[in-house]
Amino acid sequence: MPARLVALRLPPERFLDELDRVWSDGDAVLPLSTTAPAATLQRTLRALRPALLRRLDDAGDLVDEPLADAPPIADGTALVVATSGSTGQPKGVVLPHEVLQASTAASTARLGCEPGERWLLALPIHHVAGIQIVLRSRALGTEPDVTPPGGDDLGDSEAQHVSLVPTQLTRLLEAGVDLSRFRTVLLGGARPEPALLDAAREAGVPVVVSYGMTETAGGCVYDGRPLDGVEVDVTGDGDGRIRVRGPLLATGYRTRRGTQPLVDEDGWFVTGDHGRLRQDGTLEVFGRVDDVIVSGGINVPAPTVASALRTHPQVLDVAVAGRPDPEWGEAVVAVIVPRDPDAPPTLDELREHVRREYPASYAPRDLVVVAALPRDAMGKLPRAAVKLLAE
Repeated sequence: MPARLVALRLPPERFLDELDRVWSDGDAVLPLSTTAPAATLQRTLRALRPALLRRLDDAGDLVDEPLADAPPIADGTALVVATSGSTGQPKGVVLPHEVLQASTAASTARLGCEPGERWLLALPIHHVAGIQIVLRSRALGTEPDVTPPGGDDLGDSEAQHVSLVPTQLTRLLEAGVDLSRFRTVLLGGARPEPALLDAAREAGVPVVVSYGMTETAGGCVYDGRPLDGVEVDVTGDGDGRIRVRGPLLATGYRTRRGTQPLVDEDGWFVTGDHGRLRQDGTLEVFGRVDDVIVSGGINVPAPTVASALRTHPQVLDVAVAGRPDPEWGEAVVAVIVPRDPDAPPTLDELREHVRREYPASYAPRDLVVVAALPRDAMGKLPRAAVKLLAE
C-alpha cells in the first residue's frame, strides 16, 4: 500500500500515541495546531492535501476523515510541516526519517545529553521544534515531560533540558522562575535581543542560542557554530544571504505534482536570512533579507529599529514595519505595546531614543499603540499582520 500523509490535529499526549501509530504503518504525519482558526485549518488542508485528517470529536473520541485528491507521498517521509514563512501562504516542508535522525543525533551530541535524561516539552507539537523535543527524549530512552497549556508555566518538572522561544524566556524571567535548574535552555524560533541574553545569563540560565528553520529540521547552528556535518556559508562578500548544506536539510516542498526541490545543484539551501561569518568562524544572524524599509532612498533594517525601541524603558514589546508614503516612499512605523497602557511613550520620545544610536532615517515617523502584538505560538510576528497594523 502506498504511503499516505495523515494530518493529526490532537493535543500533545494523544498526538504522541498517534505519531507512533502512523509511523509504524509506514505513513507520514502532517501536524496541525489544535487552536488555529477554522479558516487557517482549511487553508492548510487545501494547500498540503493530506489523505486523512485524524482529530477528536466532541466526546473526545478519535475520528478519521478521509480527504480527496491527495498527492502521493514518498516512502520514508516522516513529516510534512506547514510553514507560512513571510507570505502567510502555507508551504509543506517534507522531512524524511533519516533527516530527523541526523538532526537528533547532532543536537544531543553537541549538547552533551546523557542516556536517561529528559526534555520538557514547552513548545507547540505542530512545529518541528516541538517534535524534535520528542525525538531527543526518545534518543535518550525517555519520554518528554509536557507543560501545562500555554508553555509559560514549566510546572515542577525535573527534566534536564528545555527548549524555549525568546517570548517565553522573557516572561519566565520576569515571573522569577528559576531556570538555572536546567542543564540546557535551548533558545530558538526568533533572534533574541542581547539584553535578554544578558539578563538570562546573569540569572544563571544555561542558554544555548539556536538558529535554524523548518527546512533545516529545526536548529542547525548552536551559539553561532554549525552542528557536526552541517556547512554554513554567506553569499557574496561580507554581509549576505545565509546558506546551509548537509544531512539536516528537508527534501523539499510538497506540491500537487510531487516534491519541489529545496537545494541548488551544489546542495546548498539559500535561506531568506542575512548575516555574516565573524573572524572566529561563528555565524551572526541579522534577520530577514526582505525585512527592510526603503525610506527616502535609504534602506532601513526593521529589526535594528525594533531592537533600539525595545530598550526604551516604557516599551514592553515592539514591531516595526513600513507604510506607503507619498513623500518618502515608505515611512517607518513603530507598533508598540507600552509597559503602562495609561502612559505610553510619545512618538517624539521614541524618535529621540532611536536617534541616540542610529541615523535620523531610522527614527519612526509614525506610532501605533496596541495592547498586544499578534505573535504566533513560536513567538514570531507574521509580517503581514504587523504591516496591517502599521497601515
